Amino acid sequence: MAGHSKWATIKHKKAANDKARGKLFAKILRQVEVAAREGGGDLDGNPTLRTMFQKARDASIPLDTIERAVKRGTGELEGVTYEQVTYEGYAPNGVAVMVEALTDNRNRTGAEVRSTFTRNGGSLAEPGAVAWQFDRRGQIVVPRSVEEDDLMLTALDAGAEDIVDDGDTWRVVTPPTQLHAVRSALEEAGIAVDSSDLTMVPQATVPLEDAEAARKVLRLIDALDELDDVQAVHANFDIPDAILETVEQ
Repeated sequence: MAGHSKWATIKHKKAANDKARGKLFAKILRQVEVAAREGGGDLDGNPTLRTMFQKARDASIPLDTIERAVKRGTGELEGVTYEQVTYEGYAPNGVAVMVEALTDNRNRTGAEVRSTFTRNGGSLAEPGAVAWQFDRRGQIVVPRSVEEDDLMLTALDAGAEDIVDDGDTWRVVTPPTQLHAVRSALEEAGIAVDSSDLTMVPQATVPLEDAEAARKVLRLIDALDELDDVQAVHANFDIPDAILETVEQ
């Protein structure tokens, strides 16, 4: 999964411009809103909201903006009602793709996702077709400057499952229910945290060792990620660093 993680890091750096940040803010705030609507506005009593609240803070979204999103979710402020929808499909080369969306119009979003798959050489699949290939996990990104032994000792003791070397960063993998506890333990130990989130981790990956094949898959992933209603895109590709550098150039 190293290639996929490195691609995510590259995308994060590209998202630093104002337009991309505005779009990212809107997506995260929608996640905060839905979490508050489904589980209430109390951070201590709603683990999903706590995770999304922290994600918003990591993205440097102002606190009052986040709090307004929570209030829209709980009904204290007027807002749009969003529905969670997951789409499954295949990218070129048989790469499995899961798309998580929040929408106020299921028909519109479904049509946009289907069209994006088709235009970029992929295909939408029936529900359940690829979901079995992924597991829900917590993921914490830690700077590479942190000593591996210190990170491993603290993270595993707090309930983490694995520590992955992604080159520029460490990735701490946790059970979904342990994400907050592991992050808290790292911060209490003085270990810096770049970000944390819930994600879908593939059980196995499809290696893309040809630059053109990699470009085709990443073109679809990027196009899906650009859709306003799409919150996250998960896929089981793995691109070697040398191929990824070629694609970036």
